[in-house]
Amino acid sequence: MADETIPRRRFLTGAAVAGAGLAAPAAAQTAAQTATPAPSAPEPPAYTTLSANEAAFFTAAADTFIPADELTPRGSDLGIVVFIDRQLGGAWGGGAKYYRGGPFPKGKPEQGPQSHLTPREMFAAGVDAVNAWTQKTYQKDFDRLDAAQRDTVLKALEAGKADLAGADPRTFFESLYQIVMEGFFADPIHGGNKGKASWAMLGFPGLPALYADKIDKWRGKAYVVPPLSIQDFS
Repeated sequence: MADETIPRRRFLTGAAVAGAGLAAPAAAQTAAQTATPAPSAPEPPAYTTLSANEAAFFTAAADTFIPADELTPRGSDLGIVVFIDRQLGGAWGGGAKYYRGGPFPKGKPEQGPQSHLTPREMFAAGVDAVNAWTQKTYQKDFDRLDAAQRDTVLKALEAGKADLAGADPRTFFESLYQIVMEGFFADPIHGGNKGKASWAMLGFPGLPALYADKIDKWRGKAYVVPPLSIQDFS
């Protein structure tokens, strides 16, 4: 969302006084010379692991799952792509504590995906596969589609009807949806849920330790306080 340019005032550097020919006050000249320039647009976030194509994909996905409305800003404005980048660029994204020795037969749904890929590798392959499919179907990458087309693509992934090369569409959709929702509802210290927007929407007060002693007193009644995150105590 582009910043609005702040109007700048132009000060007169000289003024004529009828019959006097007086110069402008020095203060006016100084103000004109040192007027504050309009602020430039904020720098885009520096990602630790996401490529430009991947960041564009996750931005489009986050904004499709969470469009701006009267309750919250759109997903990308809530820092969800930053959250995803940090997760995939960290130990979890690298497959820490994952068993990767094989074999990897197809498991039952309740066993989750069976793969030698790390989460980082799985998402990279999935993004490429989805973009290849949308190029074939719409002649555009996913992030270049309009909102209705992106919604159609996500529904096809969810239903397992997208023909993805080397990736299971339903598994990829479930992983994508989960990480977007985690970024939406997680503590803002992890990069997402900027401004604690989702917590405010739900009426969630934040850190449980701050209200654990009030649960019995407020049981069955609205406990309305500004939400607090770990960042508020850092």
